[in-house]
Amino acid sequence: MRQLRSADTQGVPGLRIGAPVAYLVVLVLCLFVALPAAEAQQPPKIPHIGLLRPGSPPDPYVASFLRGLRELGYVEGQNIVIEYRWAEDRAERIPELTAELVRLKVDVIVTAGNTGGIAAKQATSTIPIVVPVLTDPIAAGLVPSLARPGGNLTGLSTLNPELSQKRMELLKETFPQVTRVAILWDARMALADREATEAVARALGLHLQVLEARSIDDLDGAFAAAKRARAGALNILASSLFFGNRARIVDLAAKTRLPAMYVHKGFVAAGGLMAYGPSIEDLFRRAAIYVDKILKGAKPADLPVEQPAKFERVINLKTAKDLGITIPQSVLILADEVIQ
Repeated sequence: MRQLRSADTQGVPGLRIGAPVAYLVVLVLCLFVALPAAEAQQPPKIPHIGLLRPGSPPDPYVASFLRGLRELGYVEGQNIVIEYRWAEDRAERIPELTAELVRLKVDVIVTAGNTGGIAAKQATSTIPIVVPVLTDPIAAGLVPSLARPGGNLTGLSTLNPELSQKRMELLKETFPQVTRVAILWDARMALADREATEAVARALGLHLQVLEARSIDDLDGAFAAAKRARAGALNILASSLFFGNRARIVDLAAKTRLPAMYVHKGFVAAGGLMAYGPSIEDLFRRAAIYVDKILKGAKPADLPVEQPAKFERVINLKTAKDLGITIPQSVLILADEVIQ
C-alpha cells in the first residue's frame, strides 16, 4: 500500500497519515469484516429433548422413539441431547419430574400419557409438548380439537373409547359362557372409556362390575372384589398407572385366575392373557416425527393429533395354559401374534 501524500489528506486540517497508521487502519477494517464471518461459523445449537417415562429403564417404547429419531437423522449425543426422567412406577412423581424439565428449558417435552400431558400443561404454556399415547384427549381437556389442538400440546391418540366395543366383543367371543365381566378403571381418567365399555357390555347382555383404582394400593382390593362377585373375565382399561404396574396387575389376574383383556401388547408381554389395541411401539416411533417438525419450526397448535395406523391382537398361550383355559381356534387364527 502506498504512503499517503499530503495531497491525499487535502481538506482535512492537521491530518498527516504515515505508513504505520495506514496499516493499523487496514487491520481494524479487516477485523470488522472478519467478525460477522466468525459469528456465522459458530456451531448450531444442539436441541435438548426432555423425555419423561412412568417406569424405569430399560423401556421398549423409548427404544422405538430413539429409532424414529435415527430414521430422521438424529443421533443422541451428536446432534441431539435427551434429558431422561423416570417416575419409577410412582405416578405422584410425574409433576415434580416435569417441573425439572421445564427448569432445564428443554426445547420439547415428550411425556407419558394423559397424566404426563396434564402435568406438562400445568408446568408450562410455552415449551412444546408431545404425548405419544393420548387417551381421549378432548374428554381429558388436553386439546379442544384433534384437527387443531391449539396451545402447546399435541401427539397421538390411542382411540381407547372407540376400541372398547372391539375388546368386549373379543372377550365375549373367547369366553361365550361368561355373563359377568369386571372392568378395572383408573378413576382419575376421563369417563369416556368407561362409559363406552359399559354401553357395549349392555348391548352384549353382560353384567358389568366396575372396579375403581386411583393408586397401586387399590389394586389388591379391586381384584378381591372381582373374585367375590364371581366375575368370569376382566377388562383392564387404559391408564398409565396400570401400565406402570403391569407386572403387579398380571400377577393379581393370575392369582385370582381371572382371564383378562388388556389395551395393548405390553401387558401380554408381561404375562397377560390377551390384548387388542394400537401398536404403542409404532406410536412412539411416529412421535419422533412430531419432535422433528417442532424443532424445524412447526407449532404444536398446528399439528393435528394423529390416530393410530397399526393395531395388534396378541394372545399368550402360556398364560392360557396356566389358567386352564382354551382359546377358540376362531380367535387364534385372527391373532397378529401368539406368545407360546
